[in-house]
Amino acid sequence: MPVIHLWGALRPAAGGAATVDVEAQTIRELFRKLEEQYPGMAEHIKRGVAVSIDGKIFRDTWGQPLPGNAEIYLLPRIPGG
Repeated sequence: MPVIHLWGALRPAAGGAATVDVEAQTIRELFRKLEEQYPGMAEHIKRGVAVSIDGKIFRDTWGQPLPGNAEIYLLPRIPGG
């Protein structure tokens, strides 16, 4: 099971945790399970979360598989142009 690292405003939404354990096969499933376990995450996910898997950023490819031994980081999107 991959460990999910949380950055910025996502930590308070998970009770202050810097990391969480979530069993998920895809980014979409990860988001769904995070919303179930940590209801405060739902608003952040709705606004947009970038996912880094082994250093590669995914912004809208929610069907992307999550390798079991991957380094995964979730980052709130920063608006701007």
